[in-house]
Amino acid sequence: MEKWHIALVAISAYLVLAFVIGIMAGRGRSFFSLSEYAVGDRSFNLFIMWFLMGGTIFSAFAFLGGPGWAFSKGAASFYILVYCTLGLMPWYVIGPKISRIGKINNYITMGDFLGDRFQSRILTILVGIVAILAFIPYLTLQIKGMAYIFNVLTYGNIPIWLGALFSFGIVVIYVATSGVRGAAWSDVFQAILMLTIAWVLGLYFVNSLHNGIGNMFEKIVQQNPDFLAIGKENSLMSEARYSSNIIISMIGFVMWPHLFTKSFTTTEKRIKTTVAVYPIFALFLIPVLFIGFSGIGVVAQNELENSGQILPYLITNHLTDSGILYGVVGAGALAAAMSSSDAITHGASVSFGRDICKAINPNITESTELWIMRGAVFGVGFISYFIAIFGSDGLIQLLLGAYGPIAQLAPGVYSALFYKKANKNSIILGLIGGVLVTLYYQYFSESSIYDLHPGLIGILVNIVLVIIGSIFFKQDKNEIAKAKEFTTI
Repeated sequence: MEKWHIALVAISAYLVLAFVIGIMAGRGRSFFSLSEYAVGDRSFNLFIMWFLMGGTIFSAFAFLGGPGWAFSKGAASFYILVYCTLGLMPWYVIGPKISRIGKINNYITMGDFLGDRFQSRILTILVGIVAILAFIPYLTLQIKGMAYIFNVLTYGNIPIWLGALFSFGIVVIYVATSGVRGAAWSDVFQAILMLTIAWVLGLYFVNSLHNGIGNMFEKIVQQNPDFLAIGKENSLMSEARYSSNIIISMIGFVMWPHLFTKSFTTTEKRIKTTVAVYPIFALFLIPVLFIGFSGIGVVAQNELENSGQILPYLITNHLTDSGILYGVVGAGALAAAMSSSDAITHGASVSFGRDICKAINPNITESTELWIMRGAVFGVGFISYFIAIFGSDGLIQLLLGAYGPIAQLAPGVYSALFYKKANKNSIILGLIGGVLVTLYYQYFSESSIYDLHPGLIGILVNIVLVIIGSIFFKQDKNEIAKAKEFTTI
């Protein structure tokens, strides 16, 4: 039996186990409950929340892009550690309050939250559209990562389209069947697997290629002293860009709709505890960067089509000939992609059903809304799969800057909680203005102001527009009542 045959058996065994866990997670729960499907009846404990939030962000981009950043950008990749450590901190402040308000008003999405606070169906639909447009390229990247892993570790014998169909098809089925609970329990299993594999690979490559961490960094400094510096003359990222990247990531982290809605799945105390222990997850990201650093001086830049290929290259050229080991490594990489894709797929389906369909036609029944959400799992999944197989390179570039537009939801959320004078017109104006400014500096301008992240510039414009709008536009009596409710709960 050839090595790739053994690897395929090992990967297939992982997929079967992930499928069983995802399906069994919904056993004994009501298949016809909207609350169960969308927010797990608001009953997730600390163990599940930690893995759910961590596994969601530890995606194919982290497993493939993280080593790629370390290999090509050096010290700039440390941003990933800082972002993971600090990204959830704002949730400690806003999460408990959102959870409390959500439980009282039976919210399940960000659109519910903002639409009701500002008494605007247009805002609800706008949030839903922003969510779907952000989810699709994000999901496309995960599918592309799954397909690439299958293809590389079977030496091209499993085509891109088939590898994606196998792995993502399993995700679609257990998400449609078990909802957020299926995604949550699968993420527990997948996170444990991928973090274990990351540490094993990181330490293996560092020791086999450089005889230790110290030797590895000494060689890097000898080759290019500025490679491990930020803001120096020849470094690859300025201090302003590095710092603003971290700030915009902190602002935008919980603004991703599929993460924001996790406020509705648990209690206030568990949210605070999750935030307190979440930085531990950053420790598990360290070997991901080690993998990339270990390739410096071993792999030439021109040997790769892009830096994101450094991990698969090291696996296929500098790992043992064990087919089982190949399969286990492949399973860990697949787990990284699948642990994000299930949460994203679920979040997109809930946003489509509640923020768009329910907002357009408030008279649809809860049963109909639930079936729309289940159907949207397949609809959004098919669109993302189609783009991943037949295109998506441009969308992947879009994803790398997605935090800028997503972060523009933050002024609306914080205004809803703490700024009584904010009204629907000011929030819509700020959201549209912030997104447009972000997109301009991100894609059309040759440089950014002071080399800041475009999203941070957009946030500042957004806030100014919200304040100006709250002065010139007046609240109606329903908005005044909701403003008092939200800011005093």
